[in-house]
Amino acid sequence: MLRYTLLRVLGAIPTLLLVIALAFLMVHAAPGGPFDDERALPPDVEANIQRAYHLDEPLPKQFVRYLGGLLRGDLGPSYRYRDYTVSELISTAFPLSMRLGALAMALAIVAGVTAGTIAALRQDSYVDRCIMALSMTGISVPVFVFAPVFVLLFAVKLQWLPAGWSSTSGVSRFVLPVITLALPQIAYIARLTRASMIDVLGSDFVRTARAQGLGTLTVVRLHALRPAMLPVLSYMGPAIAAILTGSVVVEEIFGIPGLGQFFVRGALNRDYTLVLGIVVFYATLIVSLNLIVDVLYGVIDPRVRYR
Repeated sequence: MLRYTLLRVLGAIPTLLLVIALAFLMVHAAPGGPFDDERALPPDVEANIQRAYHLDEPLPKQFVRYLGGLLRGDLGPSYRYRDYTVSELISTAFPLSMRLGALAMALAIVAGVTAGTIAALRQDSYVDRCIMALSMTGISVPVFVFAPVFVLLFAVKLQWLPAGWSSTSGVSRFVLPVITLALPQIAYIARLTRASMIDVLGSDFVRTARAQGLGTLTVVRLHALRPAMLPVLSYMGPAIAAILTGSVVVEEIFGIPGLGQFFVRGALNRDYTLVLGIVVFYATLIVSLNLIVDVLYGVIDPRVRYR
């Protein structure tokens, strides 16, 4: 297990380097710069600023300098948020994004697994068709369509929930963003659970359990649910990363001061170090989550062996 984990970590290094290089080139290829304001700066002032942030150096030298900072754990200063480093901004904003993503993922797992199991037990029935139709809707419609509809319905028309992010709203401010983020994942998990559960329910060990007189709920809970969760577990790593990165749109719509809002504003302001820092952070997060899922796969399924 330890050798497998070390090999996966070492194998992730080239992937992270490629992501960093592509993000670095794309950010610097965008027109404009971090200090291009509506009012033009005097040439000598602009030259001093460029020199202070090493933006006057050739691009390869800037990239090597940035990699050197990453090896020291330094993501650099923010060009727009003065007196703040990128690490400080990420550490301030990410806990809120993580809380939002964790609540959405918990809701997605509970609702998706429940809906998928019910659909599998009622295969080809009216309930099964309704659940699968709703799942296809959740997969097809993006979150930036759901969010305004929910705001219009539950906040403007019914006035049950707050439309935006306010410190006076309490727990209710999480409801709409969490549901919006969770809906696509509920749809994917429901479909995966249904397909896997149907396959497991037809297995020999399930038929043996039923032949012993066990009820349906007991068979599902004790025998079928655990092996049926393996495809869902494989999906969990990318799904958690998708929820965290998908919160970029949701946070902007609901005005949530999380990491997604910093990313959008950093891209609009050409804040190179902030955008690169968030990309590196997300890429590292995705690699780590996939590694955790691989390890948990072996815990759930004893047949898996790491060599």
